[in-house]
Amino acid sequence: MISILRRLTTSLPPLMDPPNSSPRLLALTHQLRLYKPPPLSWDDDDDSEEQRIEETAGKVVSQVGFAESETPIAKDPETFRPKRAAVLICLFEGDGGDLRVVLTKRSSGLSTHSGEVSLPGGKTEEGDKDDGDTATREAKEEIGLDPKLVNVVTVLEPFLSKHLLRVVPVIGILNDKEAFKPAPNPAEVEAVFDAPLEMFIKDENRRAEEREWMGNKFLIHFFDYETNNKKYMIWGLTAGILIRAASIVYKRPPPFVEQNPSHKVLRSVDKNTVLP
Repeated sequence: MISILRRLTTSLPPLMDPPNSSPRLLALTHQLRLYKPPPLSWDDDDDSEEQRIEETAGKVVSQVGFAESETPIAKDPETFRPKRAAVLICLFEGDGGDLRVVLTKRSSGLSTHSGEVSLPGGKTEEGDKDDGDTATREAKEEIGLDPKLVNVVTVLEPFLSKHLLRVVPVIGILNDKEAFKPAPNPAEVEAVFDAPLEMFIKDENRRAEEREWMGNKFLIHFFDYETNNKKYMIWGLTAGILIRAASIVYKRPPPFVEQNPSHKVLRSVDKNTVLP
């Protein structure tokens, strides 16, 4: 089996200038093609990565998420076998020239995380050739986004979700926004909307809560956003991923603490371990 990072980088299509791309999106495409995720805390060249624990729900919504490189979990095939998932950070250029990201509000009828905001995405399924395939497939199923409209340009380092689900953020560029006609699957998605990516590295309409788990303290970020007379709260894993994505795209860190410096993450887990 190849390592997770080699799998992510080699899965990207050859560099080509997409049609209908604005100068800004074209420059962003070239910038992100050069991005390389930081190395993980351990080498993934091991068949044990394919041994996975079951997750209670397939969709990627959680109270808290950590960049995997910041979680020095001991490599132990008997205690850490993460289920794999991918989410799509679909970026496009707004009418005002700003970069915007496509988000969803989960259906209120769902049994878990109903009404919460998330990125399109879900667990890897048999037949997915790579994480980009997983993310774009799920986006098509959830919101009707044709994968042919999305130019997958890079992936970020994996995050760990509440139930220790390994979540790989995939950045894709939507060059022809007019061609995308949202068609949310009512069983999963209540609404599709977009937000400015830069808001996630601004200290406006943001708050953070410090929570304790196993004697360690960590931060959960909350962003309030309003559009078309509707209010949304973007928080937890989704907020964490977008803070990291915005920092990479805009080449600057947020003006706030991304994670508590004193935060320590568990060094060994078992299948019953759950973050608060």
